[in-house]
Amino acid sequence: MKKSQPVRGAILRRDFLKNMFGVLSATGLGSAALAAERQPGYARSPQRREGQPPDFPPKLRITKLETMLVKPRWLFLKIHTDEGVIGLGEPILEGRAKTCAAAVAEVEPYLVGKDPRHVVHHWQAIYRHAFYRGGPILTSVLSGIEQALWDIKGKLLGVPIYELLGGPTRDKVRVYAHVGNDPARVKARKEEGFTAFKTGPKNVVQSGLVANQQFIEEAAAAFAALREAGGKNVDIGIDFHGAVSPANAKLLIKALEPYNPFFVEEPVQCQNVDLMAEIARGTHLPIATGERIFTKWGFREILEKHAATILQPDMCHAGGIMEARIIAGMAEAYYASVAPHNPLGPISLASGLQLAASIPNFLCQEQVSLGEGYIKEPFKVENGYVPVPTKPGLGVELDENAMADKIGHDWRNAETYFEKDGSVVDW
Repeated sequence: MKKSQPVRGAILRRDFLKNMFGVLSATGLGSAALAAERQPGYARSPQRREGQPPDFPPKLRITKLETMLVKPRWLFLKIHTDEGVIGLGEPILEGRAKTCAAAVAEVEPYLVGKDPRHVVHHWQAIYRHAFYRGGPILTSVLSGIEQALWDIKGKLLGVPIYELLGGPTRDKVRVYAHVGNDPARVKARKEEGFTAFKTGPKNVVQSGLVANQQFIEEAAAAFAALREAGGKNVDIGIDFHGAVSPANAKLLIKALEPYNPFFVEEPVQCQNVDLMAEIARGTHLPIATGERIFTKWGFREILEKHAATILQPDMCHAGGIMEARIIAGMAEAYYASVAPHNPLGPISLASGLQLAASIPNFLCQEQVSLGEGYIKEPFKVENGYVPVPTKPGLGVELDENAMADKIGHDWRNAETYFEKDGSVVDW
């Protein structure tokens, strides 16, 4: 009896496997799996069958990283794979495009030969294997690489990236446009379909450490003119760009309160979190910040000290799509909303739209280009909103022919000085 037990166990296992294979064959899963095994590379594009996952290459490898300088000041990235699937990203910090391109080249040896589908693993390795972690250059490069890896994964699965982050929370995304201090531009952009805008204080870099009454009154009057041009049914945010002194920020905010700005962005330098929290407590206007804050660790202090109720992570600076999703989750716990920063190109915008489609606490998406002359199907604004993309990955494809005259640039950051004495002022 003791010798027969292993034989009986083997028979039971054999019968179980035969029955299971019969079930799989009946559903088509078994034959599909066997057929896939007989194909050395699998299909380049996953074959989506009802009730079954797509076939994947058992081995998929990154072959190279390619960067290109793109006018007016952008850096685009292509991550190539041995299956012909290419991921797009924007690994750029404004004014440091060539530095970022060099940093991408330094990361390339780590990625080449690895499977691009391990997105979070690669993020952790690139970030944590550097003894000196983070910083604006390296985190921006990591952000663009991460975007491209998600793009590849979405294309392989045949779904938009937001489907991999929990599915859509909305079917359209509100966007806003820049209008300077020109009331006519507000009217024109409103005609184009926008319902939200952003400006900056008039002559902001000449405000000095303690502004005179004339500056405060003229800056408030300039915003009032935009409000009159747009009407009470539009939203107009104002960006101090961290270029206003703490004393002037408090004066200017009080002068702007009667005109109900959508938000006050970076009222002071974002590194001064305690002061920003003090300003937030002194006004009923929403305070926004985040374009120069990096990763979940940077945003933690902003939330803990209640320094802002609108977070503005930049998809190309803060760590990429997943990192921004984590930041949005942290913000939700503090009842804060998210309005992604984006003064960059259409790949950055596409990344922001994927985030916006996946989070419940989205407010509005910044944009300066809807992709005309860069992508084959530029985004369209209707009644202030862009439809949520439905194509796989980021949902955009570069228009190489239209971009031919836009390759290469030597854009530099502005150099600004105080007119009265020639001293350096913030850009």
